[in-house]
Amino acid sequence: MMKIKEILHAIEQVAPMPLQESFDNSGVQVGDVNQEAKGAIVCIDVTEAVMDEAIAMGCNLVISHHPLAFRSFKSLTGKNYVERCLMKACKYDIVVYAAHTNLDNAAEGINRYLADMLGLQHIRILEPQKGKLLKLVTFVPHSHAELVRNTLFNIGAGSIGNYDWCSYNVQGEGTFRAGEDTTPFVGEQGVLHTEAETRIEVVLPVYKQSEALRALISVHPYEEPAYDFYALENVWEKAGSGVVGTLPEEMEEEDFLYFLKDTFHLNTIQHSAFRGKPVRDVALCSGSGAFLTPKAISYSADVFITGEAKYNDFYDVENKLLLAVVGHYESEVFTKNIFYDIITKKYPTFAVYMSGFDVNPVNYL
Repeated sequence: MMKIKEILHAIEQVAPMPLQESFDNSGVQVGDVNQEAKGAIVCIDVTEAVMDEAIAMGCNLVISHHPLAFRSFKSLTGKNYVERCLMKACKYDIVVYAAHTNLDNAAEGINRYLADMLGLQHIRILEPQKGKLLKLVTFVPHSHAELVRNTLFNIGAGSIGNYDWCSYNVQGEGTFRAGEDTTPFVGEQGVLHTEAETRIEVVLPVYKQSEALRALISVHPYEEPAYDFYALENVWEKAGSGVVGTLPEEMEEEDFLYFLKDTFHLNTIQHSAFRGKPVRDVALCSGSGAFLTPKAISYSADVFITGEAKYNDFYDVENKLLLAVVGHYESEVFTKNIFYDIITKKYPTFAVYMSGFDVNPVNYL
């Protein structure tokens, strides 16, 4: 019997919760994740139609990109669609879950998905997160150095950019004297001991600190392992806002916009004035990503694609790049595909459906 929390764990392996922005409210919105998973509906926004769809199909899990419960409230009376959806979730034991900015910031999240759709190459994060890395330093007898390293690697420590299993090792000597009520791995109680040791250094995300410490202690032979965690100011190239990449071949600006329309299935695109220059380097950020326009310019991108922009943003780019605005919903509609792919790859026999009632709230005449 598979529980709902197992389905959500698979999603969080791709989009860890600590990647969400401070203003966000990703995660479980309502419901008991320890109940048996009967089926899931994936959508962008949770609406009453989506909840009714889940009830009719016997699904007790609704996974959305945008959080249903985003703003705080002091009562639950059904005065708006958010409260009515929450009340239905409670009544029918449905778990409502959102992966929002954690999916935006994930290395394999929505922005990477869009970049792959466009066939971009040499893809990298447009604005990597900073202050989210630690360095773990520990000291271990030579005989156990490989075991400790591999254990840390297996929980995700030691990744730098597109390289993994990275570590720095120094050979040296450690000294200690075992006190009373100890059972030393080497040496004797009350006797100063010198041991040939390896100093191991690995980098890891901040959110993996507790997991890394548990892993270290589980395999370290000493009763009292020595270790240090150091905060790093390095940017984390595997997480952050937006992406930038290169087209296989350059395209004229108008041709690229038509290509963009076809690829993203768009009815319309808002764009700044043509510069009369070909497009090769492409930056993009789904949703409300106009804040990254200066970053895209600093990367010398030829075009910046996003979901929303203000009137003056089209002026502010001047002749520095082509701004292409595709719509908030249109830039994030493929989050459903990501959820679907994650779940079906991990649990191919589990019933998961893309909502047929998940529609763009913005209408055009």
